[in-house]
Amino acid sequence: MFSSPFFTWWLTSCVSCVSSGGAAGPRLNNNQLYKFSYTTEVLVDKARGSKEGSAGYKISSDVDVNLVWRDPSSKDDQLIQLAISNVRIDPATHRSEKKNILHGSTAESVLGKTKMAALTKPFMVHLRNGKAKAFYSFWAEPATIKNIKRGLASLLQVQLRTGKVVENDVSGRCTVEYKAAQGQVTRTKNLETCKTAESGFTTHSQVLGVSKKSSSVTVFTLEDGFIRSAVAEETHSLAVNARRSAAAKVVSRQTLTLVGTEAGPLEAAGKDVTGVVKSIDAKFAAVGIMAEKVKSQCKGCPSLFEHWQSQQKQLEPASLSKATAPRSFLALIQSIRKASKDEILKVLKSASKTTLPQVVDAVTSSQTEASLDAMLEFLNFTDAKGLVLQERFLYACGFSSHPNERMLQALLDISKGKFGSTDIKESVVIIMGALIHKLCQKGGCDLPAVVQAKKLILAGPDSTEVESEVQMYLLALKNSMLPEAIPIFTKFAESEVGAYNTIALTALQRYNVNLMTNEVKQTVNRVYHQNRRIYEKNVRAAAADVILSSNPSYIEVKNLLLSIGNLPHEMNKYMLSKIQDIVRFQLPASKVIQKAMKDMNSANYNRFSKVGSSSAYSGFMAQSADVTSTYSLDILYSGSGILRRSNMNIYGASKGAMLHGLQVAIEAQGLESLIAATPDEGEEDLESFAGMSALLFDIQLRPVTFFKGYSDLMSKMFSMTGEPMNVVKGLILLTDHSEVITLQSGLKASAEFQGGLAIDISGGMEISLWYRESKTSVNNRGAFVVTGNVTVDMDFMRAGVEVSFETEASLDFITTVQFSEYPFLVCMQMDKATFPFSEHLTKYESLSSGKSIVSRKSKKQLVPGSEFPLHQENSNMCKKVFDSNW
Repeated sequence: MFSSPFFTWWLTSCVSCVSSGGAAGPRLNNNQLYKFSYTTEVLVDKARGSKEGSAGYKISSDVDVNLVWRDPSSKDDQLIQLAISNVRIDPATHRSEKKNILHGSTAESVLGKTKMAALTKPFMVHLRNGKAKAFYSFWAEPATIKNIKRGLASLLQVQLRTGKVVENDVSGRCTVEYKAAQGQVTRTKNLETCKTAESGFTTHSQVLGVSKKSSSVTVFTLEDGFIRSAVAEETHSLAVNARRSAAAKVVSRQTLTLVGTEAGPLEAAGKDVTGVVKSIDAKFAAVGIMAEKVKSQCKGCPSLFEHWQSQQKQLEPASLSKATAPRSFLALIQSIRKASKDEILKVLKSASKTTLPQVVDAVTSSQTEASLDAMLEFLNFTDAKGLVLQERFLYACGFSSHPNERMLQALLDISKGKFGSTDIKESVVIIMGALIHKLCQKGGCDLPAVVQAKKLILAGPDSTEVESEVQMYLLALKNSMLPEAIPIFTKFAESEVGAYNTIALTALQRYNVNLMTNEVKQTVNRVYHQNRRIYEKNVRAAAADVILSSNPSYIEVKNLLLSIGNLPHEMNKYMLSKIQDIVRFQLPASKVIQKAMKDMNSANYNRFSKVGSSSAYSGFMAQSADVTSTYSLDILYSGSGILRRSNMNIYGASKGAMLHGLQVAIEAQGLESLIAATPDEGEEDLESFAGMSALLFDIQLRPVTFFKGYSDLMSKMFSMTGEPMNVVKGLILLTDHSEVITLQSGLKASAEFQGGLAIDISGGMEISLWYRESKTSVNNRGAFVVTGNVTVDMDFMRAGVEVSFETEASLDFITTVQFSEYPFLVCMQMDKATFPFSEHLTKYESLSSGKSIVSRKSKKQLVPGSEFPLHQENSNMCKKVFDSNW
């Protein structure tokens, strides 16, 4: 029982603290008054600092310290009284009179008489062996004042010997390391270990998230066993991972210096601390050394409804491609997070038909109890006319930055009810899978709602024979990324239904390579090589993608290479292009491919000279020290020249983390009859179909169908306008980080980082029988805004900094195919338009009187547009296509 490592460590620590003679902490003399000067300052700025100086303020005072009582049996058990006087408040950095918000003010005029009286009231701290065991003040005092006193009292806590210890102070319960040298002790606090009453949240994605670096060091100078000076500095720096120059910091400094000593009050008589404290003032209470929560009150702030009225023009559909839309979206979220359910419902009910979908995005993204209650009361899932709003709610749930169990339970409850649209029923289940994944990432896999939802979707594929429902459950499992789903995907990879095969194989590709067992690999290889039955080309292509991305063996790669030349024409070309792209772009499988290609049986002219128009290509979209963005374009055609599968992917990578930012896949089948062509092997009986599937920020969305069946195809053919069909449109909260930082001084800094994206993704497919030409397009429009605020609010004074950046961009992917002859002409274009990019820095200070000062700086630039490079063969084809059109 007593041999555990923890007990041994604890015993050793205690023995090292008290075993030998000498003081464990600073000791005060009886009948002596220690007079100190004390300064605490807080500064906020961008991380690298700025020429005009930081925003912030400095509180200076005199502090009298004396011994009230000492335990007769232990000299290191002391009750100490502290009294603050002669308070001054100044700017943290030198300011001109015009820019000095405190010019002409006194500490009392800034604090107010009540807070000044509370601050100058004496308080006490009980020290035992240099550690704060209790902190005594008055419950009626304002929380900000008590916290300032706690910050000062925590400076008296010091251990005179080297060692690590867990101790309580104003910052919370933290691991602290002491290093003692001659006449000096350095205290380094590991701030990552601090446990406080404050709670926060952050985005689950590292690429879209926020990084924080913190340090806290206090240097004590000692003389005759007592503190001569204590100098503390604490820094917290927060940066957006995708752009680390968008960073803000808060610096807190404390300086306590002994000025002199004089005769002081005599030690009080008493048996214990509690009795002595009550004898001095019965209203004294042990209020705890850890900082208490401070409720910030916003005087003169607009209500949610007033805020909405001022922002609604920016959230009209026509403004969604401008940066003003996500900026207004983020501001609205902040306002909604402070609002009640009734206030939120008032905005939902008053919004116009055109702005209501954007309000639904903002309310759902707020992720408060009140906002979820408001949405559940506002939406009627039995109403087919409400499809757009219902889907926007569900997608916002899927993209939520910090979902809780209650959100998943709400979707579970909805799934058991009646629906006005089967599309919404599918979206509910698909998004449940995304919430399962996010909750499991946070360690919530055993929560009752998660267990219930997992049971539902794991049993789903085998619980129905309706094709659309099976697909729905498979897509939900694809979002969930549950290891338990791998056997299900392995089974459906060999199904007789092509749609099941494709979903199962693309899902397997998302899993960690370590989960790809031999059984899974054998199944995928059987599909590609058609060992048991014939599969559609797009299914075999998906199987090849899984093999090549799952740490393939030499034999697997050799067999893939040997298959080239024995495949349908266009698939030969696709596989050849895929292999060459992996080697050229140095993807993980490139080394084993190069090894296998040394065998002339696997790689020879006969195999590597196959003609066709299908292709696979990867490239860089952007490269920086913070994030690398890559794209890939895979296109597979049927032997008749009609598109079979088009797959565009965009990835973001940052510090070893990967984010699948976008995937837009267009699939078509059974269109050969339009041009009197012969279908490829295994595709003779396929129903005419074209559709589009999107995966956005790692979330699989409900696929969209362009047409299904020959009659639907013909009606669409004659009514085609060339206008693309919308796949995703709305506002997404991508970055969401919120925390309250309790500083060593007792002050509190609030950090809020949010990133909002306004996005519009659409796609279309046109076929001209007259010109024997087809065109597919994927259009992406977006505006992205990230804001980071760090604010220190003390009720009577506020200082803060906001760093932000914004951009507006568009990306179009167009494929033109002319199939009047073979090999047919294919031209792929991926264009990025010129786009603006701007960065902003705002610093602000204000007093409770309403007096304020704000400074702003901006930097703007235009980033030139470009056409992303594809292979040279494509460039040659495009020239022929446009020459023939001309």
